[in-house]
Amino acid sequence: MIFNVTHITKYEYNAPVSYCHNIATLKPRESKGQELLDYKIQITPEPAEISERIDFFGNYITRFSVQTEHKILKVTTKSKISRDYVKFHESFKSTACNKITMNDALVALQGIDPEVLEAKQYILESIFIRRTDKEIREYAELSFNGNRSVFDAAYELMQRIYTDFDFDAEFSTISTPIEEVMREKKGVCQDFAQIAIACIRSVGLPARYISGYIETLPPPGKVKLVGADASHAWFAIFIPGFGWVDFDPTNNMIPKDQHIVVGWGRDYYDVPPLKGVVYGSGQSTLKVSVDIASVI
Repeated sequence: MIFNVTHITKYEYNAPVSYCHNIATLKPRESKGQELLDYKIQITPEPAEISERIDFFGNYITRFSVQTEHKILKVTTKSKISRDYVKFHESFKSTACNKITMNDALVALQGIDPEVLEAKQYILESIFIRRTDKEIREYAELSFNGNRSVFDAAYELMQRIYTDFDFDAEFSTISTPIEEVMREKKGVCQDFAQIAIACIRSVGLPARYISGYIETLPPPGKVKLVGADASHAWFAIFIPGFGWVDFDPTNNMIPKDQHIVVGWGRDYYDVPPLKGVVYGSGQSTLKVSVDIASVI
C-alpha cells in the first residue's frame, strides 16, 4: 500500500509572539515494512533557521526558529509512504516469536549481543513512565509469568487494556500521570500505549513507544478505527531472538499496513509531533488535522 499523508499543525496566539524555537518529529522514518518515498515541510511564517538531523533513536528531527512577530504558526507536512508489513505477520507464527518465555527473555537480556544491548535501554524508567507503581506491576503480572511466551503475554495485555479502559478524549492531557490513567481506567491512545509500556517494564522486559498514524478510510464493511484523522500511538515489545513486535491496545490489533510509523522512543516525550518555546505573553489555541489517503 502507498499512502499520502497531510498533517497540519496550527497554533493561534491571542497576543503577538516575537520569537519561537521548535522541534518537529513529523517525518516518517524508514522501518520494517515501511519506506518513505517523499516528504515536504512548509512552515508559516518562514523560519529564520531550519535544520534536520537524526536523533539518538533514529528518528528524523527538524529544528526551526521563527524570529518575526506572528500570531499564527502553521506547520504543514506532506508524506508519501509505502507500507508492506502484512508479510511480517507470518513470522509471528515462528518458534522464535512464540516459544520464547519470560524466563528465557530475562536470561537472554543479560547477554551482550548488540541487539540486546540496544533494547535494554527500553527497560529503564523514562520521563513519563516509572516502574514503581504497585498497581501497574500487579496488572502486568496477570498476563506475564515465567513459563508463558512473551508474545502471548503481550497479546493478552493488549486485549485487557482494550477491554478494561475507556477511550475518553476529554479525560487526559500530555501531563496526566499514568498512575491516574491506571486508576480511572480511561484515556487516549498515548495513555494506553504508555500503560502497556509501564506494565512490560515493570516485569523487566523492554518496551518502546511508537508515534504514527492510522489510515483514515476503513476497509469495506469495517468501522472506522479509533484514532483516525489524528496522530496515533501504540507500543512494541522486544522478544530476544526474534525482535520487536508492535501492538495497538487502542484498537486491539497487531498493526498491519494501515499503521504508519513516524518515530519511536521511550515514551511520548521523545517523539511529540511538535514541541518548543515561545517568547510572548498570550495564550495559544492548538488545532491539528491529519488526512490519510491510500494511492493503491
